[in-house]
Amino acid sequence: MLNRQREREVVKPGLGPFEKDRVYHGDALRLMPLIPPCSIDLVVTDPPFAIDFRAQRLNYNRTAGNVLEGYADISPDDYENFTCCWLREAYRVLSGSGSIYVFSGWNRLKDVLCGLDSAGFHTVNHIIWKYQFGVFTRKKYVTSHYHILFAVKNPRNYTFNKVEHYPEDVWVINREYWKGKKKTPTKLPGELIKKILSYSSNPGDIVLDPFLGSGTVAVVSSEMERHFLGFELVEDYCRFASERIASGGETTKNGEK
Repeated sequence: MLNRQREREVVKPGLGPFEKDRVYHGDALRLMPLIPPCSIDLVVTDPPFAIDFRAQRLNYNRTAGNVLEGYADISPDDYENFTCCWLREAYRVLSGSGSIYVFSGWNRLKDVLCGLDSAGFHTVNHIIWKYQFGVFTRKKYVTSHYHILFAVKNPRNYTFNKVEHYPEDVWVINREYWKGKKKTPTKLPGELIKKILSYSSNPGDIVLDPFLGSGTVAVVSSEMERHFLGFELVEDYCRFASERIASGGETTKNGEK
């Protein structure tokens, strides 16, 4: 058994022009094709939503000057093709037992679901992340959740560590308050990423986030003894994420990273 494990380690491809535990400034659609096939164990990412996102206006209880500008959204007309393109690359670079978690808003959920099917993925769960507030509305219900689609390449062979006896598909996890600190407009809570990595990866695995944003996936991967690879189109976000990784993450008001 040990010899077989060593064999797998030897034949596992490298990352081509990239190094483990690094983030790179650039377009994911240009960088992902450079990753060798079957070299990634897990993809966790929060891609653009194509919702005409206004970073500063929509950040609840944040000082606008502390929200980094430059959020790069995708045109609604291009979103279906954009989603299919990057999901095909995600499928290609994942190992045979690899998994993917994709965050999505409700408005373009159909495109993500169709993109997963088109790429060859098998969707295992449709997780709902419920957070503590949404943007105020007058004539419709306030949206206070995101969708997280959990999909795999091989439904008979993928990592799933049952860390809870009765794991449910609705996760109530609060957004983190970063009052008085610089942040990107769509920062994911560290607790949320820790939960995903606990279930769907093991120490030493390589986690890819092609839309890195503030770098939470990379920071938490490092904390949990996983390797990471991250791409980010916005130079200021890439610099911000690199600083967080170098400092081991940043502490929120309640003491969590």
